[in-house]
Amino acid sequence: MGMKKYRPTTPGRRFMVTPSFEEVTKKTPERSLLKSIKHSAGRNNLGRITMRHRGGGARTQYRIVDFKRDKLGVPGKVAAVEYDPNRSARIALIHYLDGEKRYILCPVGLKVGDQIMAGPAADIRPGNALKLKDIPVGTVVHNIELEPGRGGVLVRSAGASAQLMAKENKYAFIRMPSGELRLVLQECAATVGQVGNEDHENAVSGKAGRTRWKGRRPHVRGMVMNPVDHPMGGGEGRSKSHKHPVSPWGTPAKGYRTRKAKPSDKFIVRRRNK
Repeated sequence: MGMKKYRPTTPGRRFMVTPSFEEVTKKTPERSLLKSIKHSAGRNNLGRITMRHRGGGARTQYRIVDFKRDKLGVPGKVAAVEYDPNRSARIALIHYLDGEKRYILCPVGLKVGDQIMAGPAADIRPGNALKLKDIPVGTVVHNIELEPGRGGVLVRSAGASAQLMAKENKYAFIRMPSGELRLVLQECAATVGQVGNEDHENAVSGKAGRTRWKGRRPHVRGMVMNPVDHPMGGGEGRSKSHKHPVSPWGTPAKGYRTRKAKPSDKFIVRRRNK
């Protein structure tokens, strides 16, 4: 996985840094694993904007990724590594011994031709999926379940990895990428290894247009709005007016805790690092 820099032929090219895509081996997706997506542009079922600064962007088709890894005991072979426009990680196309094809998240070190498997008999190798109770302490994992059988919901983005720190009673201690230490049931499954495309964080879009292709619209600062549009707007010239920064609806924007207590809080042993 490498990064590609460009000659400064235009202002947009001057600082652009993109992935080299050298690990991608197949350009066209598997048609049987495609699904069309309806983009909502940030609107809810009533047509009202519930998430600002969304809309437009290139049309994409969803790749059906196997987060459950419930094909137990059946070995599969990596047929291709592909680009997925819907996530930062790469995906691997797996051809199983019984003829079925599935996509999985491609971890670091997984190459075309490698064998993978899910289940208690699987080896501790990148791409193999097991229950936490079957994984040795100290192993780096990703795609972790929170409820047995539901499918992986934690640690799925490019370059992310968690570590299995300890096991006690029916729970496993997982150190998350943020530094948070939390309890997860040992019956939950996880995939061995670190998610691939770890250089994703080094990419530089170079121009606003590339952000628009992803469906992100311009974000206007509240200070340059009129008073009718934002609490921090208005005034003759630039003015901080000794007000604390707030959202358009008056919620403090810096340092104000908005997170409500959740039932799952009891499973957090140590909060994430400040």
